Amino acid sequence: MELARARDFLRADHRAVLSTFRADGLPQLSPVLATVDDEGRVLVSTRETAVKTKNARRDPRVSLCVMNEGFFGSWIQVDGEAEVVSLPAAMDLLIDYYRRTGGEHSDWDDYRTAMTRERRVIFRISITRAGPDVSG
Repeated sequence: MELARARDFLRADHRAVLSTFRADGLPQLSPVLATVDDEGRVLVSTRETAVKTKNARRDPRVSLCVMNEGFFGSWIQVDGEAEVVSLPAAMDLLIDYYRRTGGEHSDWDDYRTAMTRERRVIFRISITRAGPDVSG
């Protein structure tokens, strides 16, 4: 699959399962919302204390299975490398992420306070591969 096509899918469909690698090499899976920034990187919000954050800092290889709203039907897998961006550098990215996945917030000051309290981070994922290229 062309990476541009995968990015288009992610701009419209945000429900995904993120896979990181545990220290023992086994996958750790998490339901997330994902979107794409202006540079074509995938954005995912999570917490500094989450296991997936610890995993991605140790091994930046990640995969996402992105599904349409109805679950059955269209889906894609993207693979890439995650950069974990922590606060305070992550704040503008978290706002951009929210706008792309949820629209405008009713109180941005409240949102910023919540992101700080929750110790939110952004995974910024550079896509290296996307699929499927064939169906069975």
